[in-house]
Amino acid sequence: MMTEFEILGEIKNIETIATGRGVHIRRHLERTYGKGRWRKRKGRATVQLADDTICEAEIHWFEAPGIGRKDFKIKRLIR
Repeated sequence: MMTEFEILGEIKNIETIATGRGVHIRRHLERTYGKGRWRKRKGRATVQLADDTICEAEIHWFEAPGIGRKDFKIKRLIR
């Protein structure tokens, strides 16, 4: 689900989904943000959607040490 949103507060229940070669867009991430130990992560957070709705959502993103968290997206809303 691609939509504009803002994360309110902290991300909880963080888990690693993939690392190393398991990160399918690793080449894109390295070209865009630089080389690093890229991981795909997931967690839950309270988000504010573009229409000002506030709800809980499962979000996914990529991160690497020294580079930070990049390319957040909402996978599903938790009502």
